[in-house]
Amino acid sequence: MSKSFEEQMEQLEKIVEELEKGELNLEDSVSKFEEGIKISKECNKTLEEAEKKITILVKQDDGEVTEENFED
Repeated sequence: MSKSFEEQMEQLEKIVEELEKGELNLEDSVSKFEEGIKISKECNKTLEEAEKKITILVKQDDGEVTEENFED
């Protein structure tokens, strides 16, 4: 079972904290960094998928409300 977005973000925050402490040796630091990049990419993918699902309700001039896909 995959982790939720929130669980992934918590894990990513822990990795950042460990790296910021500077107590890891080079090999462990690189490993943690790689793990963080992987989680970051997974979170980004989740956000992109959520963005595709978002729709905006738009009120037309005639008062009718319609849905449009969210765009940048």
